[in-house]
Amino acid sequence: MFSKPAKPRSIASQLVFRFTLAAALLLCCGLVVLYLIVVRHAFEEDNVFLSDRISALRADLKNINGPAAMQEQLKLPLTGKNITYWIRLLDSTSQTLAQTPGMDEILPSRVFPKPRPDGAIDTPRDYRVRGRLFSLTTAGPAANGRSYIIEVGQDRTVDEQFTQEFGALLGVVLIFGILLSAMIATTVTKRGLRPLAEMTRSFKRVGPTHLHERVPPTGWPLELQPLAAAFDDMLDRLEKSFTRLSQFSADIAHEIRTPVANIRGEAEVALTRPRTSSEYREVIESNVAECERLSGIIDNLLFLARAESAERQIQRTRFNGREQIEKIAAFYQTIAEEEQVVIACDGTGDVSADPLLFDRAISNLTENALRFTPAGGKIQLSISKNPDESLITVSDTGCGIPSQHIAKVFDRFYRVDSSRSSQGAGLGLALVKSIAELHGGSADITSEVNYGTIVTLAFPDTSPEKPVHSIT
Repeated sequence: MFSKPAKPRSIASQLVFRFTLAAALLLCCGLVVLYLIVVRHAFEEDNVFLSDRISALRADLKNINGPAAMQEQLKLPLTGKNITYWIRLLDSTSQTLAQTPGMDEILPSRVFPKPRPDGAIDTPRDYRVRGRLFSLTTAGPAANGRSYIIEVGQDRTVDEQFTQEFGALLGVVLIFGILLSAMIATTVTKRGLRPLAEMTRSFKRVGPTHLHERVPPTGWPLELQPLAAAFDDMLDRLEKSFTRLSQFSADIAHEIRTPVANIRGEAEVALTRPRTSSEYREVIESNVAECERLSGIIDNLLFLARAESAERQIQRTRFNGREQIEKIAAFYQTIAEEEQVVIACDGTGDVSADPLLFDRAISNLTENALRFTPAGGKIQLSISKNPDESLITVSDTGCGIPSQHIAKVFDRFYRVDSSRSSQGAGLGLALVKSIAELHGGSADITSEVNYGTIVTLAFPDTSPEKPVHSIT
């Protein structure tokens, strides 16, 4: 069983998600840094307070009556609801000399760190008891020839509660910040994608009967202007293609209608009354000629249609181009002699192409040249070789083509002068161009009225093994 493909996500949802995620990360990092700075600052202030308190006690001990005065002072009960710190004074044998009343019940001496040998203030250590947090430190000063131990404990429960409440507050700020970021991202995304929705509505108005409509690139955001320009270019191509297709259909109908009308007319006239066998034979021969003309038009149209689709591979081979054009010249030599026209060949070189298609292209050009070259004229078939391609040139000394028609002579059914082109359907040069393009080459024409026409075909020098599309 094939799994169902996942539904693609919209651009709006991706933008909202990524913007919200980025905002959440920035908020989280900022709030965490703020929390750490505040908490660290609070605890550093407490540590400074402990250090200052011990320094003050040391100074008091250095007085003559310092130890006795401290003993009397610590024995006095402290007033107030909350005692923020406790002090214990010990002698060198760890015997208690004085302490804050009730200190033994909460902070016994064993929980304090040992004093450092050098008498420096020890780093405060946290201690939790009865749900309260204390910061404990110890110092071993000497005064009046005696050694003492000072133990100081500070109640940091309020600070801990503050840090918890501050952390909870930052958590609430983070949640609301993420929600607000999502709302802002949604609003900004909708507003930002609004031009795209308007462009979509403009695109939907375009249809087969409204190909003339355009989406002007001006007025759109900078990112959408290339899309609008590309869409207008596509509409231009589509409109031209539809126009050519409509004209092509009309030309097909016109070209096919003429031989069909001729066949029908001659048959209807022949049936109006009894006729002799020779008369019926003339009618049938005329109908056969019209059928041949109709069949030729159909074959050419099929060739052009297959050339555009290019479904198969052409049989590209390498052959002697000079020999091939000489065979074509020999085929048309009899007709040329009747028309008193000279056909000549020159140049040498190999050609990489499909021989049948190559013959058809050169034959069409030669036949077209014979049609418009007057008696006493000349047709020249030439071949030359470039490093990357072979050039085949068919030139004549005929009547030439006016400059305003040069750009259109390769179009289907296009005829410079219908009175001069009654023998053809205007498909010969279109076939030639299609054959050249099938081989990856090109067709070019130059002409001057009363001096002649030159058509040049370029066939790329491709190895026979390289696949090329075919229409056979």
